[in-house]
Amino acid sequence: MLHAEAIIFCAAEPVSSEEIRQGLCEKFEIEIQEDQLSKALQFLREKYLQDGYSFSLEENSGGYHFLTKPAFQSSVAIVWKQKVKKRLSPAALETLSIIAYKQPVTKPDIEKIRGVNCDYAVQKLLEKELISIAGKSSLPGKPVLYATSRKFMDYFGINSLDDLPELREIVPEENSVGEAVD
Repeated sequence: MLHAEAIIFCAAEPVSSEEIRQGLCEKFEIEIQEDQLSKALQFLREKYLQDGYSFSLEENSGGYHFLTKPAFQSSVAIVWKQKVKKRLSPAALETLSIIAYKQPVTKPDIEKIRGVNCDYAVQKLLEKELISIAGKSSLPGKPVLYATSRKFMDYFGINSLDDLPELREIVPEENSVGEAVD
């Protein structure tokens, strides 16, 4: 269990349970079952939820990593003079939402939904590594397909696209003046 803890602690990005299991199997030259590892990771998660720790073991974007508990984030930010993450612009967030729910999706499809050009938003999302190129469409001109990245999952603290909120049907209210006439 301490070795699994050390692997997670030293990782720069979330580490999948399979990566942890493979590392432990190689280190100890024994086969470790997935359910054994799951129990050990659950024990560690419960251990770090206790009040005596300033961080917790969290699972998101398909892996495990240590995160500062919310009560201590301001202290850490002061000491490290940490910059607040730049927020996404409304256009970038809207574009990212379309990609997340419609992926893989082409830029023309995104623009059709948004009704405006999305070159800048897509470029910024690629730079921030929140989306990635998922291939090329078979449509004429072979437009590029975009999909969310693992960093997207990490950024929003989700494990899979199934964790995204359900889309609601949005029905615009009809504009009317005066009383309704049958």
